[in-house]
Amino acid sequence: MKTGIERITAERQRQVEVEGWTPEHDDEHDGGQMSAAATAYAFQGHLATAVRFFARDPVGFWPWDVSWWKPSDDPIRNLEKAGALIAAEIDRLQRIRGQS
Repeated sequence: MKTGIERITAERQRQVEVEGWTPEHDDEHDGGQMSAAATAYAFQGHLATAVRFFARDPVGFWPWDVSWWKPSDDPIRNLEKAGALIAAEIDRLQRIRGQS
């Protein structure tokens, strides 16, 4: 069984390799979009476990077109996506500071 950090790492790697969300692409999202998207996925993970609700439409935090909203009915999967987006935002902010 993979740990949470291993799952997040694998999702971030998938985002880069499959989706093409490279650091250069991430740098274009300088208005807090990745943090907002992570919040949306994390909240979806909460909804699915705490209140047994699954939102097909993105919650209010979603920063992009609804066609990019791809939640899972598995709360762990949504949290993997949230964690990977947070990692991408941390990396982006560190690049700005020259700390990468």
